[in-house]
Amino acid sequence: MLHIINKYRYHLYLHVIVFIWGFTGILGKLISLKSIPLVWYRMLIASAGLAFFAWFTNKKINIPNKMRILGVGFLIALHWILFFAAIKVSNVSVALVCMSSTPFFTAFLQPLLLRTRLVAYEVILSLFAIFGLYLIFEFEIQFMWGIIFAICSAFLAAVFTIINSRWIKKYAALSISLYEMLGGFLGITITMFAMLYYGSLESIPLPNVNDTVYLLVLGLICTSLAFLVSIEIMKEISPYTVTISVNMEPIYAILLAVAIFGESETMTPGFYLGASIIFATVFANIAIKYYTNLKKRSEIT
Repeated sequence: MLHIINKYRYHLYLHVIVFIWGFTGILGKLISLKSIPLVWYRMLIASAGLAFFAWFTNKKINIPNKMRILGVGFLIALHWILFFAAIKVSNVSVALVCMSSTPFFTAFLQPLLLRTRLVAYEVILSLFAIFGLYLIFEFEIQFMWGIIFAICSAFLAAVFTIINSRWIKKYAALSISLYEMLGGFLGITITMFAMLYYGSLESIPLPNVNDTVYLLVLGLICTSLAFLVSIEIMKEISPYTVTISVNMEPIYAILLAVAIFGESETMTPGFYLGASIIFATVFANIAIKYYTNLKKRSEIT
């Protein structure tokens, strides 16, 4: 039993992190701030949390390609801005289920960015996920902008997940996480000052007491801790497995959202049919990988 747990511990860690990420959508709906300042505060708190951890543990932060990683941090910021915007204009369920299109983008982008072979079953599973998204769009057309924002967010998630999987082989997870959170924070800071200058933003909004508590949970637990562990996990698990396992996030989050927000999260039967197809790709991926590894071991012996 211990041997099995030890062998699959990184998969267990991954699903714990995915469960924690399930709270991000809930917190995004609870926080009254708009998506840009929300992500700005999130990345500020996350950067501070990671910097404190590095100082407390006496870890050295040393990365040669600082500007590139800072740039990826801004991609992550855009991903989160679009994600929270999707929640604001639709609801938690729509945003998270549509985010499950990330594996579709990963399946096609990974061979281009990492120069790996295109895996047939990953493409097939991704197409099933896209069909599920089509059903959701067909039955929930009133949430069109939420669906579009979430799909764009999913594309960016695929890009930075693949890039991080390459960098984790060279640099420490803490260094990558800190520079990416800092890059996102600096990128949004420049953007907001530009918005202030041109008059599209009157002032930087301040969070109320409840928002402050939610932002601390979002920044420290759901971001600093979860992001750091997720990058470390990529040393042992492929980017595609990470992104398709993240499809479990909507299951956790939708259950939480229905329990907390009630009728506003109740959807049509077509939505749940599409969501079920998407979720089925998660379990299909697990089953295929399990039997593939089993076959390889039997051939060796």
